[in-house]
Amino acid sequence: MLSYAVIFLVIALIAGALGFFGVAGTAAWIAKVLFLVFLVLFVVSLISGRRSVP
Repeated sequence: MLSYAVIFLVIALIAGALGFFGVAGTAAWIAKVLFLVFLVLFVVSLISGRRSVP
């Protein structure tokens, strides 16, 4: 349990450092773009998966 606390502490420190240096805005924009790309791929896979092959 203590190892999880240390891991989350390190992740929080890295995220805080990135936030102070202005990288957080760029990372959020990239995350939005990737979310949209994977959402489109998910919808395409749903549509193509429903077709039955004779």
